[in-house]
This record gives sequence, C-alpha cells and structure tokens, in this order.
Amino acid sequence: MPLQLTPTFRERLAHSDRTLYGGWVCSGSPVAAEIMAGSGLDWLLIDMEHAPNGLESVLAQLYAVSGYPATPVVRVPAGETVIIKQVLDLGAQNILVPMVSGPEEARVVVEMAHYPPTGRRGVGSALARSARWNRVEDYLHNDATHTAVFVQIETIEGVENAEQIAATPGIAGVFVGPSDLAASMGLIGRQTHPEVVAAVKRAFTGIAAAGKPIGVNAFDPAAARDYTAAGAEFVLVGADVALLARGSEQLADAFIGGSDTAGRASY
Repeated sequence: MPLQLTPTFRERLAHSDRTLYGGWVCSGSPVAAEIMAGSGLDWLLIDMEHAPNGLESVLAQLYAVSGYPATPVVRVPAGETVIIKQVLDLGAQNILVPMVSGPEEARVVVEMAHYPPTGRRGVGSALARSARWNRVEDYLHNDATHTAVFVQIETIEGVENAEQIAATPGIAGVFVGPSDLAASMGLIGRQTHPEVVAAVKRAFTGIAAAGKPIGVNAFDPAAARDYTAAGAEFVLVGADVALLARGSEQLADAFIGGSDTAGRASY
C-alpha cells in the first residue's frame, strides 16, 4: 500500500484558525528537538544557518520529532541548489531560505525546490527518504504537494519588496527576521526599536497584500503578542539554547547569587 506523507506547514497554516507558535532548535541535538516537539508547540525550526547542523544531524532531528504533532521546518544555510536538494531528499517537507531580498531570488529558490520541468531539483526519489524510497505514490509528479517553500526577509530591501516576494508563485509564506533587519538598518541588537518594529509591520502589509501567511521571530513575549495582533500567523517564541541559557542562569541566581544577566539579549 502506498505511504502517505504528513501535511505540509502550508496546509497547517491554511487550516488553522489561530496563530501557530513555534520553537527554534539550535543545539543540533535530536534529544532537544524531541523535547521541544513534545512540548505542545505547533512547529519547530531546525536551523542549519546559525547552528552546528549538517545533513546527518538534521536527519536525526527529523526522526526524533516525527512521532509528535509539531511540524518541522528546516532552515537551510543559504539558497543553494545542492543544499536544498539534499535537505529535501532527507525528507524535510518544509524549508525556510534566509536572506531573500527580491522576487527574482524567491523565484530561483522555488525552482531549486521542485523537479523539472518547472524546477531544477535533482531526481533521486528512489534513493531518498523524501519519497520513502519510492513508497509514496507518484511523488515525482506531486512534489509541489509534498513540499512547502518559505523565505525569510531580513533586510530593508526585502521589506520594500515584500509584496512581490510573497506573490512569487510557489512561495508558501514569508518569515520576517527582526535581528538581521535591525542590523541592515544600522540598529544591530535593537530588534524592538520602534523603527525596526515599523519596518517589520511594513513587511507584514506587503505579505498580506499578496495573500500569503506572515511569520516572524519574537522571543520577547510583548513583541510576540504585538506581532500576532498585527497579523503574524506563525511566530517563533523561543529557542532550545536560549531556554537552557536563561534557565541555568536562574538556577545560579537562586542557589549561588550574583549572576550577572543584565543586558543579555532575549533574541
């Protein structure tokens, strides 16, 4: 009997009547990924851009979370053909591509994620977990059903092009990254600066005009709630490493005292 893959994050967003809240898995640990997956969060971002992750560790994390309701999204380190092909072949159904600042970049990313004639993804489904070694019926012709491509706006140029990026055929949704956006505006480390927040919301307006789901990173609870009220449909609200760092500091403060946590960024 042919196997059925789980619904993509695109489908979860389309059928949800509320914002979906997620956790960032930056440790590279399948144990941490499984702990996060069982927490009740809606989705997880398995990060290859700012985390010690290679193909083997990403595969281990996909295995670890596969028995839980949380939907995994893999952020690749760059919009590069070979990397995207390999990550999709691992069985990642949802990818997030960082640093997309224009519609042409978005178009190329979509091509990388799909088979010819519409794309340029290398064909290896018989050898790969993506099609469960050809146990998913007609995977090659239905890859667009099984794969969701999200892109990340992280520059002021991307903010100005948000509507055109989101409107690119094949883009499932757009995620806004306030950290790099703040840096691009000369406000590095000041993600909640009013000008940065205004730029994020300007991107929201463009994405919404294209009718695509809006995502954002916001570890500060007040910022997360504000962005949700402004229309964000999927929000990252914490990371495994940040939770461990802040939690261990609280233990040190409680039992040792004098721990200097002032000024440490929450995201």
